[in-house]
Amino acid sequence: MINIRNKMAGALAFISLCASVNASNDGSFDKAYDSFDLNTLKQNIKTLSSDKFAGRAPGTPGGKMTTELLVNGFKQLGLTPGNGGSYLQPVPLMSITSEPSQGLQIGDIQFDYLKNYVATSRKPETTIGLKDSELVFVGYGINAPEYDWNDYEGVDVKGKTVVVLVNDPGYATQDPKLFNGNTMTYYGRWIYKYEEAARQGAAGAIIVHETKPASYGWNVIETGWSGAQYHLPASEVNEPAIDVEMWISLDKAEALFAKAGLPFEKAKSMAKKKGFKAIPLKQTASITLKNRVEQTRSNNVIATLKGSENPDEHIIYMAHWDHLGTVEIDGETRIYNGAHDNASGTAGLLEIARAFTKLKEQPRRSITLIAVTAEEQGRLGSRYFANHPVFPLNKIVGLVNMDSLNITGLKSDVRVVGFGKSELEEVLAKAAKRQNRDLTPETTPERGYYYRSDHFSLAKKGVPGLSAGGGTKPLNEDQAALAQKVARKISSCYHQVCDVYSEDWGWQGMIADLQMYFEIGYLLANSSDWPNWYEGTEFKTARDAMMKETQSK
Repeated sequence: MINIRNKMAGALAFISLCASVNASNDGSFDKAYDSFDLNTLKQNIKTLSSDKFAGRAPGTPGGKMTTELLVNGFKQLGLTPGNGGSYLQPVPLMSITSEPSQGLQIGDIQFDYLKNYVATSRKPETTIGLKDSELVFVGYGINAPEYDWNDYEGVDVKGKTVVVLVNDPGYATQDPKLFNGNTMTYYGRWIYKYEEAARQGAAGAIIVHETKPASYGWNVIETGWSGAQYHLPASEVNEPAIDVEMWISLDKAEALFAKAGLPFEKAKSMAKKKGFKAIPLKQTASITLKNRVEQTRSNNVIATLKGSENPDEHIIYMAHWDHLGTVEIDGETRIYNGAHDNASGTAGLLEIARAFTKLKEQPRRSITLIAVTAEEQGRLGSRYFANHPVFPLNKIVGLVNMDSLNITGLKSDVRVVGFGKSELEEVLAKAAKRQNRDLTPETTPERGYYYRSDHFSLAKKGVPGLSAGGGTKPLNEDQAALAQKVARKISSCYHQVCDVYSEDWGWQGMIADLQMYFEIGYLLANSSDWPNWYEGTEFKTARDAMMKETQSK
């Protein structure tokens, strides 16, 4: 095992907060805090990200092996099943594998599937497509009354195909008074743009890919939108769907706009101004997709350490166990092992559970660990849990999400994704202070990370969720060199085959963050506090309503 406080002692003074965590006089809390075992953590990550698990895709043998490993791990630790008498919560999934039988045709522009466009459908039809569908440029494709912004105002796109820019006008202008300025809103996410196009009656949508506003390169589009795409069945989905969802590369977008007599950069400039009006592009799109539709099932894994006084109140630790699986591209079999994303967080759940079992006295509230499926396919497992919670959502005190743990070494700060959203950050600050770390807002809010992982599924329902870890300030020069080396690999290996286990990771930083997460849960579980969203946060109304319902009973 590794005592992170001793590792940090040479550079940082350790500040004891035993009084604030109400640790017992026998040192039980300290023993649990220092019990995280690096060798066990490494072995679990190595196993989960091995070729044997084949990338842990939902509905595959590798996925089943993953849930079995988790169930056995929680059983061995003595945790009780979290879903009645079962550790599993079945999640129905619909798998659709789309292949163009007739490629994308827009005038005489040459498109090459996967190289410069991708196309999928959420509709379970064996053949679906577009035939001479009129193209309309709708800017950022946003209808947001609270921002007094509607890119669809005055235009009828029923049966047509909309062409849309990625991100939102706040990012485009860097104007803090427009949307959230540089910080991406949910309106900037690709899923919103497809859903809004469907609400407007469009048959298809094409998102123009640009690396900076998307926050990832075309290689992520190529891998993420090829092969089987998983969805919740129609009975679970309230959002409408268009017939064909597409991305095209920047160079093809420039060619498309040039054919319309409108330079792409000019179109972008027009779209970022309030009052923008949609522009017909005087061209049509045709494409035919052949879909292989399969009904399958995956599982969320749920385990609970029951509270000693208020077992019906839960602190949630969540991580997604899935990754991209195995994909055939150009006749080559590629395994996307997903060691960092998210074998690290999955293994972290077991270590958090292990630490809580080291306490002499159980916390007053319950600690529940949830490993969710199909995050990579649109947070499907957490969305299903949010729709079918195994206990009332108003009994969840707060949620800590662990998606890709810190592997860049020890830090003197803690990076908070979605900084300033909830009172959970005050609990985080107490836990961080034990390691003499301060909270730092994420450095790339324009990437919209808060809306891209599983905590968001429950946040939309009102449950406060925390996404934090790592930091921007390495502890010392050695840790800075390590961070620089590892960070380069992280940026190039996101959703790529090179996301594999490495002994060269900054393992001490991962242990430090797990200890911090443990203390957050310990603080919450031994208090009577109910953290809320800060005033003005988009989720506060839902939280207030659910807590009012609790108080009225």
